Amino acid sequence: MLKTKYRTHTCGELTIKNKGQQVTLCGWIQKVRKLGGMTFIDLRDRYGITQLVSQDEGAIDGFSREMVLQVEGEVIERQSKNPKINTGEVEIRISKLTVLNKSLTPPFTIEEETDGGEELRMKYRYLDLRRNNVRANLELRHRMAIETRNFLDKLQFLEVETPVLIKSTPEGARDFVVPSRMNQGEFYALPQSPQTFKQLLMVAGFDRYYQIVKCFRDEDLRGDRQPEFTQIDCEMTFVEQEDILNIFEALVKHLFKTVKNIEIPELTRMTYADAMKYYGSDKPDIRFEMKFTEMNEVVKGKGFKVFDEAGLVAGICAKGAGEYTRKQLDELTEFVKRPQVGASGLVYARYNKDGTIKSSVDKFFNEETLKGWAEAFGAEPGDLMLILAGEPHKTRKALSELRLEMGSQLGLRDKTKFACHWVIDFPMLEWNEEGKRWHAMHHPFTAPKPEDMDKLVSDPGSVRANAYDLVINGVEIGGGSIRIHNKELQARVFDILGFTKEDAQYQFGFLMNAFEYGAPPHGGLAFGFDRLCALFGGADAIRDFIAFPKNNSGRDVMIDSPSIISPEQLKELGIAIK
Repeated sequence: MLKTKYRTHTCGELTIKNKGQQVTLCGWIQKVRKLGGMTFIDLRDRYGITQLVSQDEGAIDGFSREMVLQVEGEVIERQSKNPKINTGEVEIRISKLTVLNKSLTPPFTIEEETDGGEELRMKYRYLDLRRNNVRANLELRHRMAIETRNFLDKLQFLEVETPVLIKSTPEGARDFVVPSRMNQGEFYALPQSPQTFKQLLMVAGFDRYYQIVKCFRDEDLRGDRQPEFTQIDCEMTFVEQEDILNIFEALVKHLFKTVKNIEIPELTRMTYADAMKYYGSDKPDIRFEMKFTEMNEVVKGKGFKVFDEAGLVAGICAKGAGEYTRKQLDELTEFVKRPQVGASGLVYARYNKDGTIKSSVDKFFNEETLKGWAEAFGAEPGDLMLILAGEPHKTRKALSELRLEMGSQLGLRDKTKFACHWVIDFPMLEWNEEGKRWHAMHHPFTAPKPEDMDKLVSDPGSVRANAYDLVINGVEIGGGSIRIHNKELQARVFDILGFTKEDAQYQFGFLMNAFEYGAPPHGGLAFGFDRLCALFGGADAIRDFIAFPKNNSGRDVMIDSPSIISPEQLKELGIAIK
């Protein structure tokens, strides 16, 4: 590294080649050990750890973990080498030590296997960030951002920043809103995405835009959500769906190759209809098979009321799970009955290795009929058939959860394996029973498939969107669509969605007006950058890859935010105080 006033080298770069050199290092004390008249200090910085050694015990009395030191000394060969670290062949014989700052005893150990709980570590996030594994997550994030920019730059994408204070719209998730002091009673919104601005950039002729951009959604949180998150946001003109899929499939392959040195095969494609039919999810995990088998024709009319009255009877075949115990099967039954899964019960059939089949409903189905089940499932001796029944949508959703649970139990969801694919041909609209109106499944600017255009008025529920999602290991990493670029078509879609002309003009008039000035055909997509980083890092929670995340209540416990503001500030904003 380049020399500075404080140091000549980092704590991660010295090797046996530096033996005999006089060096100066700076860092934090990781550990202090005294052995037989010798004192050893592990000095840590962002780049690694270097061992220091001194025979003068008094010189380092009172030194403790996390003190900031500057050390000068000679690089010597270690007698007891440590192959686990880059600097493990050498140590520094101390000639001069300077304490740059003292430290309180940290509330948890600054080590990979720390003794600190999650809430405590979030409160002292600046200490948690000193841990090697946490820092490595952010280094991975940095590398992915660099490689994304390099890839898109070579394809003539232009990075453009879009506004953070924008207009609130009622569609989609809830907005975070910001009161305006100069325009009292009016509010900005923080962007859920730069959607309309990137479309305006296409109208402006920018052709290829991207941004690694912060977005905001006021929604309930879980492991893969944060109130503020980052997207790789892209838009292109004069493209069709195929062009976009090819370019961003190449980006995904580039990231896997440059960041993880993994060659990803050509991405498969699956229609939304097939995803729901065979996996019960629009983001199926295809690292393992276990597709749904629909059983209505095989099981109905046999006197078993649960099956006879069900809208859908469907199941999965768990290969090699035929020796599951009664206790394990009872646990699976309790799993599907959980409120978040929603099934009323579970029917199972073991295909024993001796060729016999035993089920939980033997009194309704003889072995010959059960052999028919096995044939329908493609089951073999040693397999386990698991069946749910009920209303079709609810049953598919529950069976999807059961499939993922079985995948986990059988070790089929290996985080070091990656299965990437596109889901295409989504419905354009979904009916909201409560509001008695259509909602856009993606957003109101998504174009319909050209071949479905004539159904917009006669049968809007059957119209497919020119939209696509990227799914990796059962996680929706991102998605996008070809956009509407015609003012008349956009007005028609707004009408189907229940917007009055006045509402459409008030909320999106700026976009509709822009479409009158030569809007080109355009489309794009956005990847969830935090989710992509977490997936590459083998983690479930995206907050592990965000420097200063919020907790599951949307709070930053380190700076204690959100917080109450003063009456004076509220008065300036024109907000009444109760």
